[in-house]
Amino acid sequence: MDFTFLSSTNLLLIFIFCTAIIWVAGVKITKAVDVITTYFNLGEAFGGMVFLAIVTNLPEIAITVVAAYHQDYDIAVSNILGGVAIQTVVLVLIDVFGVGRIAPLTLKGHSRVLILEGVALIMILTLVMMAKQFPSHLVIFRSNPIEWLILFIWLGSIYSISKIAQSDQNTQEAKTPISKLRHPKSPLKGGIQSAITILIVGAIFTLFAGWALEYSGEILSKRWDISGVIFGGTVLALATALPEISTGIASAKIRDYNMAVSDIFGGNAFLPVLFFIASVISGEAVISTLSHSDMYLTGLGILLTCIYMVGMVLHSRKQVFRMGIDSLFVLITYILGLVGLWAIT
Repeated sequence: MDFTFLSSTNLLLIFIFCTAIIWVAGVKITKAVDVITTYFNLGEAFGGMVFLAIVTNLPEIAITVVAAYHQDYDIAVSNILGGVAIQTVVLVLIDVFGVGRIAPLTLKGHSRVLILEGVALIMILTLVMMAKQFPSHLVIFRSNPIEWLILFIWLGSIYSISKIAQSDQNTQEAKTPISKLRHPKSPLKGGIQSAITILIVGAIFTLFAGWALEYSGEILSKRWDISGVIFGGTVLALATALPEISTGIASAKIRDYNMAVSDIFGGNAFLPVLFFIASVISGEAVISTLSHSDMYLTGLGILLTCIYMVGMVLHSRKQVFRMGIDSLFVLITYILGLVGLWAIT
């Protein structure tokens, strides 16, 4: 479908309509994942890291695949790394609108599983910065060696986290008296079958709405003369982060705080895996094409992640404007980071 012949007004309406679709689908998907993880005894954090993280990043997957096919990586690469930074800032919105006056998000959502997810994310982002130093012709089985390593670390983190989550849940059940054990009521009619159906349908809607959102937004950015790096790292990254915003707030509303945080950390860890997918499709080491601005966004993503990990360790109860102190520092750091990004581009 060609959107280029449409007026800017119609493109803006498409953008807004797709935003609404993604938001509604995200809320439904969250409830479905909650049912699936409970039914299969997977744990909140694992559900957030695997199910929500992959489904909510379907727009980024579509953008990366198309960019790799056309060997046009500028916007797609900036979207991936800018997405890591801006999706971390999504935790600020979840803190304010999902948890609110109850307590800071990291006081409600913290566990050794989430700490491990954060460590895995920092390792992956560090490897992204290291991979830039490798020559572009160094390709093994259609991909950069670091891209292979990023894939293995991501898969290894999923395996390790699933084991830890299962161990924590078994320990908790062992400490709980049998009389107090109960099976939570499913928030969806139809039970597990309905949940799986909603997850699949919601994923399809998210994928196509995300693609239309990106396509219309890219055309508007060109008409409004916004550079590819700035657009990919900010506007497009924000647009494709809409699934994380809706699912994160919905998770917090049903008190799945670990799932809300895990969705963000897990999604951020998954995003650099898209470099591997892009390289396999294009046959080139995409990660070697990163610019100085991309390196800057990667460093910003690491810094923001570290701030929240400190918040999970300190467990501060202080709030400012309905957000935790860590969320406030993340918001300020991100705003200053955008100023720096504008200064170097």
